[in-house]
Amino acid sequence: MARRTGRVTATDVAKEAGVSQTTVSYVLNDVSHQKISDRTRRKVLEAVAKLGYEPSAAARALRLGRSDLVLLFLPDVPVGGTLTALVELLGDELERHGLNLVTRRERHAPLKALWRELMPAAVMTAFDVADDDVAGMRAAGIHVVSAGMGPVVAPGVLTVPQTLIGTMQVDRLAATGHTRIGYAAPGDPRLRDFLDLRLDGARTACKERGLEPPVVLEVPLDISAAAAAAEQWHSTVPAVTGVCAYNDETAFALLAGMRRVGLAAPGDLAVIGVDNDKLAPFAVPPLTTIDNNLDVAVGRLARMIVSGVTGQSQPQTPQVTPLTLVVRESA
Repeated sequence: MARRTGRVTATDVAKEAGVSQTTVSYVLNDVSHQKISDRTRRKVLEAVAKLGYEPSAAARALRLGRSDLVLLFLPDVPVGGTLTALVELLGDELERHGLNLVTRRERHAPLKALWRELMPAAVMTAFDVADDDVAGMRAAGIHVVSAGMGPVVAPGVLTVPQTLIGTMQVDRLAATGHTRIGYAAPGDPRLRDFLDLRLDGARTACKERGLEPPVVLEVPLDISAAAAAAEQWHSTVPAVTGVCAYNDETAFALLAGMRRVGLAAPGDLAVIGVDNDKLAPFAVPPLTTIDNNLDVAVGRLARMIVSGVTGQSQPQTPQVTPLTLVVRESA
């Protein structure tokens, strides 16, 4: 018997199963209005398994009249736990609607080159995109969804209010008696856009409460550097007694640095993070943090994407992701 070469097609499956190619299509696409016997369905699926047939994405796109790809175009930021979780959750949610998520980062290729190459059903961006890019995508029939960081909340844009994060951190520390507050900034300059907004929120909250602006120090993911920052805050006159960390990773580093120099939270320095990382309850002490409710954000993003791809009406009211204070022992 001659060895099969090249890609296995639906025609090959039909021949192997002894049915028509149309029947193969009905079985594989689970067409509900066609009556296919269990025996025929079983023969087709056995042929698929035997031949290792994989449906063509291009053929599927032709059948649907659109691609099943959703391009998530990310800024050039470190891929940490929160971003990884967002991609995983969004990918799972879109799969339920027959869509496949593809992620690309800004530094690898410009958006225009990517969408023209992939021709996705939708593009989701997490930062400002040039008007001509948006117009070009929409002219090509690509649905565009945007996520913003605030502070301006725009209709049809999912906003995760970064300034509110900083405000909530200061509010928690001030409510527990801290009047001199520090801010632990990350060491990676690629996070500057997020940092500036969170820090603006913290500064505004301090000003509204009649407090001095937060004492900002860089806390990279390095225990020695974190220890030095902790000692500097503790020795400031008057001493800093509560610190807003840029995120939970920064807070973890700070807590480790504090232990190295004999300082403890919350007695010497109260620490509050951001993200409610899955490891936050296991920090020493367990970390108080701001939960950005990724599951809610992903659910809203998925609805915005799916409704646009399927031609349903889009939400016109601002979509703002709720933030939640999670109180543990560190602050």
